[in-house]
Amino acid sequence: MAANRKLIFLNESYYHVFNRGIDRRVTFTNKREHDRAIELLSFYQYATIPLRYSHFSLLPEDKKEEYLSTMISSGKIVDVIAYSLMPNHFHLLLKQKKEKGIATYLANFMNAYTKYFNTKHARTGSLFQGIFKAIYVETDEQLIHLTCYIHLNPVASSLISPAQLTTYMWSSYPAYIGIDTDNLVSRDAIQSIKALVNSYEDFVKDQIAYAKELEKIKHMTFE
Repeated sequence: MAANRKLIFLNESYYHVFNRGIDRRVTFTNKREHDRAIELLSFYQYATIPLRYSHFSLLPEDKKEEYLSTMISSGKIVDVIAYSLMPNHFHLLLKQKKEKGIATYLANFMNAYTKYFNTKHARTGSLFQGIFKAIYVETDEQLIHLTCYIHLNPVASSLISPAQLTTYMWSSYPAYIGIDTDNLVSRDAIQSIKALVNSYEDFVKDQIAYAKELEKIKHMTFE
């Protein structure tokens, strides 16, 4: 299914959202950049953002706690259901909680990360390929298969081996199988999705060959 740029985002609905670096350039070049991206994805999920993350990150811990308390009490504009950061692109499975939540969330994340990346690398201009792409998730079957697709991205692209999937630091898969405490992904969502299959870990392993086949046509979703 092709991504729809004119998609209407509905509250309490799920969407597969993704984008890649402009000219297919690498956007996450090292551990610190991956970590920064996850920090931004976590920070901008709230309805009230009293200051930019670049300023927030420099505050003493007690001040951070004050701001976080305000942000958490404002509620979320999206729930992050699953994610994976790859060297030159990202995948997010999101549930919109408030009007224009997904568009606001992605704009804040991509703008903040671009400023961070450009400062580090002494560059200017866009980092990501225009507007993000999004696909509406219609059924529970699509939902669970999308989490699997997202989590298997590093394996399907031969970035890591299947055995390394549980230790891949920039995806929500470790949280799904209970070996990591991930503050970004929704705990309730994990439990709901895992309830759809007998063993989520076995389900993902069974999809590896299929995911590698999908990798051959991935470029079609980004066009």
